[in-house]
Amino acid sequence: MLQGGLVYPSGPGCYYYLPPAVRAMEKLVKVVDGEMQAVGGQKLNMPSLSSAELWRASGRWDGMGPELFRLVDRHDKAYCLAPTHEEAVTELVAAQSNLSYKQLPLRLYQVTRKFRDEPKPRFGLLRSREFYMKDMYTFDASEEAARQTYDLVCDAYCSLFDRLGLPFVKVQAATGSIGGTVSHEFQLPADIGEDRLLLCPNGHFAANVEMLNGERTSCPTCGEKLTQSKGIEVGHTFYLGTKYSSISNAVFCSPKNKPQLAEMGCYGLGITRILAASIEVLSTEDSIRWPSLIAPYQLCFIPPKRGSKEEEEGVTLLERVYDDLAEVLPHLAGDSVLDDRTQLTIGKRLKDANKLGYPYVVIAGKRVCEDPPVFEVWNQNAGEVLFLTKEGVIELLSKVQVP
Repeated sequence: MLQGGLVYPSGPGCYYYLPPAVRAMEKLVKVVDGEMQAVGGQKLNMPSLSSAELWRASGRWDGMGPELFRLVDRHDKAYCLAPTHEEAVTELVAAQSNLSYKQLPLRLYQVTRKFRDEPKPRFGLLRSREFYMKDMYTFDASEEAARQTYDLVCDAYCSLFDRLGLPFVKVQAATGSIGGTVSHEFQLPADIGEDRLLLCPNGHFAANVEMLNGERTSCPTCGEKLTQSKGIEVGHTFYLGTKYSSISNAVFCSPKNKPQLAEMGCYGLGITRILAASIEVLSTEDSIRWPSLIAPYQLCFIPPKRGSKEEEEGVTLLERVYDDLAEVLPHLAGDSVLDDRTQLTIGKRLKDANKLGYPYVVIAGKRVCEDPPVFEVWNQNAGEVLFLTKEGVIELLSKVQVP
């Protein structure tokens, strides 16, 4: 990501996100928004500064230890930079004094910067001290309804990773500092992953090793020996029950007109972590590969080298392809890059395009002088090279999705 000009380090575990990384991240957030809104999610935005009183009430001011960034304002009031927002959102819902069961379920989410004072920030965006997360918090009228919400959001996560083409596993997980009674992690299997997973080869069982205290070696369903694998955690879901609603007194009015505590769940997705982890699992040794849906740019045009005999013809034809494309597929016009460093050979620019991972590269090479002119098109994710006329190029690109 450093070599590709996606990020630049500013200090331990803190990065500048450069324009291509921001484009990819904004696309990812759009896809996430779609999945969250499909399950009735409403987007809001909560303050990064969270008061110590809130965190003391839940016991996490002390429980989180040195991972919490703490600060004191000029009036000597203590705050933390929130790594997560269970306390804050529950306080918000508790403040809505006449909430009725008819207004539930409530599914609130945000995509914001979070902060964690990591002892050893490493692996770039995978373990940093400042990162983007999508966190959803749900409020239901009964345990049964809350568990249905839990399954619904887990299914939305599965749908998201399927759409991104990422090979994920959903594993049983420990509840850690968040708490609650049921928890799952969404893991991308990868050699550099910091989590150790135990998986049934037939897909019946999957758990994080920290869940199992080392006593389980075979699948509880089929008896097969469990295999070990490493994973990068990209999502985590928790069924919380009334752990937080009981502290803030987040109640709603039941059908019998009695105040009743809301049943909660919380659901995190590491936005910047998904970016880094998807590059980690999809890329080759020297070339970035993106989930095609969130590549910063879908398309790179490479005109002929300056002074070559196809220069004049090639530049004109490539412009014509772009103009036709902008007319027929306007969503791709803003997703295209022209590599106008025509002092470089096509080969050198193709190598750079390969490194940066544009899903499609359209080259005006020697064959643009044929009749009809033929373009060389690299479909990076499929690993194939096609020779197509202008119409062929447009037909191929009409299948490209942009969020």
